[in-house]
Amino acid sequence: MAHKKPAHAFAKTRKNFKTASGKEGQFYSLPALAKSFPNVNRLPVSMRIVLESVLRNCDGQKVTKEHVAELANWQPNTERVNEIPFVVARVVLQDFTGVPLLADLAAMRTVAKQMGKDPKTIEPLVPVDLVVDHSIMIDHYGTKKSLDLNMKLEFQRNEERYQFMKWGMQAFDTFGVVPPGFGIVHQVNLEYLARGVHKTKDKVYYPDSLVGTDSHTTMINGIGVVGWGVGGIEAEAGMLGQPVYFLTPDVVGFEFTGRMREGVTATDLVLTVTEILRREKVVGKFVEFFGEGTASLALPDRATIGNMAPEYGATMGFFPVDDKTLAYFKGTGRTTAEIEAFEAYFRAQGMYGVPGAAGASKQLADIQYTKVVSLDLGTVAPSLAGPKRPQDRIELGNVKAQFASLYSKPPSENGFNLPAAHLHTRHLVRAQDAVVKAPAPAFAAAPGAPRQIVEMVGGHPTLEAAQSEAPSRQPEVGDISLGNGDVLIAAITSCTNTSNPSVLLAAGLLAKKAVEAGLKVAPHIKTSLAPGSRIVTEYLEKAGLLPYLEKLGFNVAAYGCTTCIGNAGDLRPEFNEAITKNDLICAAVLSGNRNFEARIHPNLKANFLASPPLVVAYAIAGTVNKDLMSEPLGKGKGGRDVYLGDVWPTSDEIYALMKYAMNGKAFRANYDKVATEPGKLWETSRA
Repeated sequence: MAHKKPAHAFAKTRKNFKTASGKEGQFYSLPALAKSFPNVNRLPVSMRIVLESVLRNCDGQKVTKEHVAELANWQPNTERVNEIPFVVARVVLQDFTGVPLLADLAAMRTVAKQMGKDPKTIEPLVPVDLVVDHSIMIDHYGTKKSLDLNMKLEFQRNEERYQFMKWGMQAFDTFGVVPPGFGIVHQVNLEYLARGVHKTKDKVYYPDSLVGTDSHTTMINGIGVVGWGVGGIEAEAGMLGQPVYFLTPDVVGFEFTGRMREGVTATDLVLTVTEILRREKVVGKFVEFFGEGTASLALPDRATIGNMAPEYGATMGFFPVDDKTLAYFKGTGRTTAEIEAFEAYFRAQGMYGVPGAAGASKQLADIQYTKVVSLDLGTVAPSLAGPKRPQDRIELGNVKAQFASLYSKPPSENGFNLPAAHLHTRHLVRAQDAVVKAPAPAFAAAPGAPRQIVEMVGGHPTLEAAQSEAPSRQPEVGDISLGNGDVLIAAITSCTNTSNPSVLLAAGLLAKKAVEAGLKVAPHIKTSLAPGSRIVTEYLEKAGLLPYLEKLGFNVAAYGCTTCIGNAGDLRPEFNEAITKNDLICAAVLSGNRNFEARIHPNLKANFLASPPLVVAYAIAGTVNKDLMSEPLGKGKGGRDVYLGDVWPTSDEIYALMKYAMNGKAFRANYDKVATEPGKLWETSRA
């Protein structure tokens, strides 16, 4: 006799809801649970989403009634001693950390076969997506061939890994792979993988949630998804349907008031938030944003702030679901049915809207946070962060003075401990042969590689063959003078900014005005544009801005996580020699999220995080030893001084071009390829 499945301990909380078009679904209702546990209506939104997972997965074994009761009675200020068993909806991997997990699945299949079992029974129990984004390097730059040449080298270096990933994509039903050349994992997660809500076979809906094997998985918090980065063991547990255990957290409420000023970017805001929250010591805590100012922020700006959670130390930087979230889903090509289910579910749960803002559900009126931090958006100023840590924010007008001060300060004060008298010394650097061989591949191609692998890497049977086709990867520059503070790398890179349309369009507009004014970037500066998504290139082209970025050397060089993780490629050998011989403190300026010493390049000790338009501006200026608020960027046509204010775009100019960035059809056309022809993409992703 078959055993009857035990009734759910909270079966009475399973309720019905309807979408705007009349479709019905079921869900485990937190408002219904609140009748037994009134404290639920005081929980932060992020904690309610975790509670829903605990409630829905309450099986009396892994998740018990006591777990539900304890979390439903969460108090904002109490000792944290108990762990939460959190069952996630899915898992996201990047290629460096994802391959070992795929290897474990393959090993399990081998064991199953040896035991006489069907290997196909080994499958992840939740959807798993691996995005290949951490392998490409900026070896070539500054030309229209940069992207193609960098990708050919990428395929050569990673041949064995890519073969294995391609096999995994085809071998497992619940394991998907987004091939190289589509974008950064966190942006692909936002634009494509995130569904808002999921449903079971018996039409029980539940909110999206995940863990990922990358610390910046928190970018997904910008669209109301609970998720964060974990290690491989936790991710593998999640893949196998096991709970991810974490200590019951404090939840810090961060209230935004006011509005952003003209000329201030989302990057300036996130650097300010990082500075504030580092001081607040939010390590191991959830941060949840609320207030009218939060409701005013565009979705990509929210995602930018969520992305930096590891830098301000929090487990998450969470934004609730509201009208801006739905607009983003529509603009990125999600279906009407998906969006309707998303909205109806969150309204039924009483979790729709930003607490403290107009239009929020009545159940969000009495939230209790562990602590509340406030920021008036009108006080945020143009900023950089550095030269060694992302929390060390510097207002734009103070960068020159701060660099000069740190030059002679001791390391205990984040200084470079060098004689102040040497700050402005310069050294003549003789040009050498510009052709530099790329590093040896991590996985050398075997002699006589199979034909299909030769085709996969673009027709080159060896790394040497790929290099021989390539022109010099360094522009000819002649002899130059090199000094402290000189910018040698200027990179629009990293998941933080490279798919936020407001700052990328701003960079393009600044480039356009700079070119029209006659400004140039010195050819010895390693410039690169590594968008987080192919969509970026498309909207920069449609807006007519990409040619101006290219004119300044910001050609598309990769779609992936590049300079920010140390994949900047090498500098010219004569630069390396001059820096080490003369103890020079040269600089990188990047739109990334991490700038620790030697992370960007072993010989670049001063690394500054900045918005994409400021990256372009500093590439033009060529040095951080210049005050961009008072000194000219450079000489333009007729020898005229051109200042930053002359080329800085207005918010109206940026807004006028936003129509090119949120095009649902373009997003669907781009990502439909992943779903319909995944195998072919390994051969065509370089195109």
